[in-house]
Amino acid sequence: MSNEKYSTYRDKILSFYRKNRRMPGYKEIMTLVGFKSKNAVYKLINKLVDDGIVDKDSNGKLTPMKIFGEVPLLGLVEAGIPTTVDQGTDTLSLEEYLIGGNKNSVYLLEVKGDSMIDEGIHEGDLVLVERRGDPRDGDIVIAEVDGGWTMKYFKKKGSTVYLKAANKNYSPIYPTYDLKVAAIVRGVIRKY
Repeated sequence: MSNEKYSTYRDKILSFYRKNRRMPGYKEIMTLVGFKSKNAVYKLINKLVDDGIVDKDSNGKLTPMKIFGEVPLLGLVEAGIPTTVDQGTDTLSLEEYLIGGNKNSVYLLEVKGDSMIDEGIHEGDLVLVERRGDPRDGDIVIAEVDGGWTMKYFKKKGSTVYLKAANKNYSPIYPTYDLKVAAIVRGVIRKY
């Protein structure tokens, strides 16, 4: 398969992922790229795995790996008084910047509500979270408290643990019987 055809097939699969928020199955890939055999799909998937575009688990399920690719990093921009800036020529992998090396424990959640608005987290934003149950005081966490799920600051004073909103209209949440931290927020993504 030529590099041009391979790029077209890869782009069709990644486009399917972006549109449907899931990777296509083998039969769907066959239809997407116009292959007549599952063997051709298998070879294409292996090439995508070798190139680090997707990962394949023991059941053959595909996971996207390099969706963002690299973007030029041109330098700094002043958010205060305008100044001259030297432009660089580096590139930045958004995947590496946002996720790092621990891809299996990172996932996205869509934000609902306004309890974290003073932290700049708005309804409709996506938060990138890492599955971890060892928060530090002040971390923003995804937690199950008394049977319900929420995103708040994790706070600890002595032996007292509670959750605090980033919105003065919400009171702190002191668990009645249970508080389990499932994940820690690592980043916020917002499209304009």
